[in-house]
Amino acid sequence: MKKYIIEDAKRCLQCKKPLCSKGCPIGTPIKEAIALLLDSKLNEAGKLLFDNNPLSLVCSHICSQENQCEGHCVLGEKGGSPVFISAIEQYISDYYLNIYKPEFKVSKDAPRVAIIGSGPAGLAIAFSLIKKNYKITIFEGNDKVGGMLRYGVPEFRLPKLIIDRLVEVLIKSGVKIRPNTAIGTNLTVDDLFNDGFEAVFMGTGVWRPNKLKIKGESLGHVHYAIEYLKNPDVYRLGESVIVIGAGNVALDVARTAFRHGSSEVTVVCNLDESGITAGKHELQYAQIDGAKIELKKSAVEITDDGVIFADSEIYTNKDGYKAARPIKGTEKLYPADSVIISINQGPRSVIVSSTKGIAIKENGLVAVDEFGRTSKEGVFAGGDVVTGAKTVVAAVVASQKVAKAIDEYITNKRNK
Repeated sequence: MKKYIIEDAKRCLQCKKPLCSKGCPIGTPIKEAIALLLDSKLNEAGKLLFDNNPLSLVCSHICSQENQCEGHCVLGEKGGSPVFISAIEQYISDYYLNIYKPEFKVSKDAPRVAIIGSGPAGLAIAFSLIKKNYKITIFEGNDKVGGMLRYGVPEFRLPKLIIDRLVEVLIKSGVKIRPNTAIGTNLTVDDLFNDGFEAVFMGTGVWRPNKLKIKGESLGHVHYAIEYLKNPDVYRLGESVIVIGAGNVALDVARTAFRHGSSEVTVVCNLDESGITAGKHELQYAQIDGAKIELKKSAVEITDDGVIFADSEIYTNKDGYKAARPIKGTEKLYPADSVIISINQGPRSVIVSSTKGIAIKENGLVAVDEFGRTSKEGVFAGGDVVTGAKTVVAAVVASQKVAKAIDEYITNKRNK
């Protein structure tokens, strides 16, 4: 064990009302896990974290801890350094995943549930339902499991080996996985019901990049962030890159571009500092890597030579959010070899368009009630396909709630 992990664990005050757990969206039992670690009960500590959140190891790598657990640590609130909770959680969770053995066996007459998509929402609900004695099949459109975790998060932030290990745990637990199977093209949701699946969960995420809707967006040196991150090796960006957007994905793109040969990367946001939705630490890492940050610049046009930006006029839109519009007469060309657009994503419509009765909202996201039930009986949804691009831990929280709803739905249906 690394020395600083022990020393940091010993710094935990074991608060009666731990604010760190309150600051965590999934209520991770942090002080209890730390106490077990220091009492040489590492197995129990790992089980505690895993039972609370099966993607604990993933979250320890990519959560914005500065805004959640570590940001609420009493030691930090008092002006000192907070306990390095993410490193402690990472150590415990990594150990437990190595020794994990399924404690259950799915019966032959167990109900079947189909999970469409193997991102954080799909993986989390698979872990929840397998414990409730369900036969689970995960349908994944890509050749490997992981969804946005595998294809949208760079290796330097989340090693792909972690996803592979989680998949192995699911397989050992009895979960069936069908890669390269996009539901809605060949097979449909109705086919799943016809083959005996009693419920279907849609956790397909948001893979359709939003457009800037400005001139030049279809030029050959312009790319979308989510597509670039899927396989950056096939792109030739050149020396200078402009990234439009200021979320975690935009900074992932900037840092990845440096690691693939670009020497000058500028991240441009049309708002002020409030428009930077990326975590503070991610911003700092990007700047350490060499990224320049430009604020209050609105993209007007993309040309062969770069992007024409204008100064932004910031205002409050009808929904009460900050927005920006270009100020005429302030246009200026920012030269670049390549341009990458990173302004959020929306869902693909292939499943909804091939299935009658699934309602969607105006923004194309799937409409559900508070328990993830769609307008079609037996079909549930959760994660980014419902909320838009959010955090991994948010998808896990939603999936746990939906898992209970699916269990209740099938139980009630079978008892009729």
